Amino acid sequence: MEQDCPYQDLDGKDLCAWHMFLMDGDEVVSVLRILPEGVSYDEMAIGRLIVKKDYRGQGISQQMMKKAICFITDYLGKDKIRLSGQAYLLDFYCSLGFRKVSDVYLEDGIDHYEFLYEVKK
Repeated sequence: MEQDCPYQDLDGKDLCAWHMFLMDGDEVVSVLRILPEGVSYDEMAIGRLIVKKDYRGQGISQQMMKKAICFITDYLGKDKIRLSGQAYLLDFYCSLGFRKVSDVYLEDGIDHYEFLYEVKK
């Protein structure tokens, strides 16, 4: 609702995803999902990163993304990660080692890019 996208997002992908949570006591303050290869893209994917409003501005998004990247590359042994990210977050994703691999496109009326992370060999 905050991004003015009032619709149900029932894509069914949660059933095969890994879900990463950050808790503060009993409260979930951040969540993201990691999708296996072949679900959204040929590569592994990260999506649905959400940080509760009261916890924003504390570096939690960066912390969550770094943990997800480590899980995919170190634990699962995968060397590529693809995601769709809002265009205004270009610098954020690039700071994590992703590179922009598409032209801008609209998703739910919001400018997005596709990003790719590749383990340096």
